[in-house]
Amino acid sequence: MSDRPNPSVTDNEKRTRQPYSERLWVPLWWWPVAFGIAGLLAAEIHMGAPGIRAWLPYVLLFPIPAWVLLWLSRHRVAVTEDDRGTPELRADRAHLPVNFVARAAVVAPTAKSAAMGRQLDPAAYVQHRPWIGPMVLLVLDDPDDPTPYWLISTRRPEKILAALGLPSAG
Repeated sequence: MSDRPNPSVTDNEKRTRQPYSERLWVPLWWWPVAFGIAGLLAAEIHMGAPGIRAWLPYVLLFPIPAWVLLWLSRHRVAVTEDDRGTPELRADRAHLPVNFVARAAVVAPTAKSAAMGRQLDPAAYVQHRPWIGPMVLLVLDDPDDPTPYWLISTRRPEKILAALGLPSAG
């Protein structure tokens, strides 16, 4: 017999287990629109240039909308577990352990304008994507942190709150 612990679940596997993960992609209909605009611009340039210069605008302009749309879709929202098994919210590089959350609520798409407008605290952490309707609001209870709350865009706020183990107040 070996003195080694059970290798079925390693520390690395515990750390990388993700109860919830979401990438905030742009809507699918933006892709043909972006390529259509690039195609029209390339055709406009192509009209005045015969020969080899005729295809050059297409080659140079078509990667641009792909890069822009992928860059806009780079943001991720995930709920992971730390070394002790405590869930934490990760919004890109920022992370929030669940033990600092006093209460949570779902912000409906109809209330998003008020939450992002006149009710927004300038010290809040906001990750807003205009093409995503709902948001999740996490009010903090950390005396060392001047941030009063987090406001995060997500397509499935109920799943985030469930993965964090928080009841939804909205």
